[in-house]
Amino acid sequence: MGNLTMNNKKIVLYLGVFFVIIFFITPIIWQILTSIKTNEAISAIPNVYIPKTITFEHYIELFRRRPFGLYIFNSALVSIVSTFICLVIGSPAAYVLARLNIPGKNLILGLVLIVSLFPYVLLFLGLLEVIKLFGLGNNYLALIVPYTGINLPLTILVMRSFFEQLPKDLEDAARIDGYKMIPMLLQILLPMTLPALVTTGILTFIFAWNEYIFALTFITRETMKTIPVATAQIGGATIFEIPYGPIAAATVLGTFPLVLLVLFFQRRIVEGLTAGAVKG
Repeated sequence: MGNLTMNNKKIVLYLGVFFVIIFFITPIIWQILTSIKTNEAISAIPNVYIPKTITFEHYIELFRRRPFGLYIFNSALVSIVSTFICLVIGSPAAYVLARLNIPGKNLILGLVLIVSLFPYVLLFLGLLEVIKLFGLGNNYLALIVPYTGINLPLTILVMRSFFEQLPKDLEDAARIDGYKMIPMLLQILLPMTLPALVTTGILTFIFAWNEYIFALTFITRETMKTIPVATAQIGGATIFEIPYGPIAAATVLGTFPLVLLVLFFQRRIVEGLTAGAVKG
């Protein structure tokens, strides 16, 4: 009887996992299939779910009609630079908050937590005035600086959680060996917090890669647009035509690098997200 109950629980668990996977993966499969359908199959009634004829014309059209390769470069540049700055600034800040007794430490941590929960859309009008004041419109810095500022609190909180798990004896031994704070941080502590670096780096990268409102407003030059903006502005031959094929192809191209990134670092991401959950 006990074994039967256990088997039923396993079946329910597996079915639950299966349906969750189907729920999340179905839109992705639909986009991929739409991107390789002919226009006739896309507009057919009833819907054609599995195309009989596969075409890559929608992908070719993306690069033929617009500089889509340049959009990919712009998104990659902004995302990589903002992620790098977040890690460079956030890691030392997290170490200081984890190890040093500085005045107002709890207040600083509270402010960092509040900022991390603050809806970034509410910062839009203030950032717009700052961009106008410093003349940063149509400049990569108009995206890099806000993305860095928005993601710094997350970087600090995750990295601080990891630093707190490291034994202090390790740092004491390093100081006895003659290590100063910065060399010790770079050569000993950061390599041990690689899961946290990977996790925060990927989350920052994904935010910068997918962000739309700031990129739409602060960048108006065609050659500096990012993938989300370029995808949203794909138009048909007439104002009444919705180019589902090219839009689906652009979505697949914009998502594919993120999928590869997450799959490649999935173990590190899980380790980073579960940091601090269990101590002992």
